[in-house]
Amino acid sequence: MGEFVSVEIVDRIATVRLDRPKMNALNRQVQEEIAESARLVDADPGVHAVIIYGGERVFAAGADIKEMAVMSYADMAVHSKVLQDCFTAVARIGKPVIAAITGYALGGGCELALCADFRVAGESAKLGQPEITLGIIPGAGGTQRLPRLIGPSRAKDLIFTGRHVDAAEALSIGLVDRVVPDGEVYTAALELAATFAEGPVAAVRAAKLAVDHGLETDLDTGLEIERLQFSGLFATEDAKEGMTAFAEKRRPTFTGR
Repeated sequence: MGEFVSVEIVDRIATVRLDRPKMNALNRQVQEEIAESARLVDADPGVHAVIIYGGERVFAAGADIKEMAVMSYADMAVHSKVLQDCFTAVARIGKPVIAAITGYALGGGCELALCADFRVAGESAKLGQPEITLGIIPGAGGTQRLPRLIGPSRAKDLIFTGRHVDAAEALSIGLVDRVVPDGEVYTAALELAATFAEGPVAAVRAAKLAVDHGLETDLDTGLEIERLQFSGLFATEDAKEGMTAFAEKRRPTFTGR
């Protein structure tokens, strides 16, 4: 699809593959190609789940520091909005998104993984937000998505120190959801994605929207978001099929309508 980011769709599962040797550094071009890929898979009705994958060696070692080092405040004031928008495009994919993490997921790489719904990591994976060691802070969602995922104290530990965590610690603090042998990361992500491939896509999208938007507001507003999404699904053919199949004691066949 792009020079450094490609999309492959097989059995309703889209794999967004990063391939910028050697470490998948996330320069501006890669960021924009990620966003374009995210919008493509979100809009494709044939895609029911998405995997973000950097290959067998590394997920993404972070932003392109050489590119950032020459930017002025004026430059970054503009680019930081582009950067956040590119990552937000991934977070807003209305389908289950799985980050398949091998090797390093640092800085922008960790922030990209945070945009996924689930994170599967290899045993030797390293994750972290080391921006503080450069005299800056995370700028692609790390200070916001990380504390929402693992809590403010643990997030501050990682952000203030810039330290890396191994896969075992990442699992223990909730930064990743599953740890597997390094050579099985993509296979494990595919297995997880396959559990969503035959599901009712409108209901999954509604559930994701309700959870994600509900976390951004108070409980009463969140409940109203849920109510509207819940009610709206009764206009879909999939809801009728699902409940009819239940009554008839058979497996439902969802069509996405």
